[in-house]
Amino acid sequence: MQEPIEFSLEQEFNIRKFAGEVKQLSRSEAQERLVELHRQMMLKDNLYRSLIARQWGIDTSSASG
Repeated sequence: MQEPIEFSLEQEFNIRKFAGEVKQLSRSEAQERLVELHRQMMLKDNLYRSLIARQWGIDTSSASG
């Protein structure tokens, strides 16, 4: 059975720091940051797909994401 993935101590610290920063945001600022975060996550997913496809020699030009 695979062990659950856990955060490092540094990552835990960054999460708590980020949570404190988020609490200080206005609703509209939080919404803008959430949309930007989602955009960046999608870009990261696309990058990972591209790197894996390149490593495996898969043509992704016709694939939809």
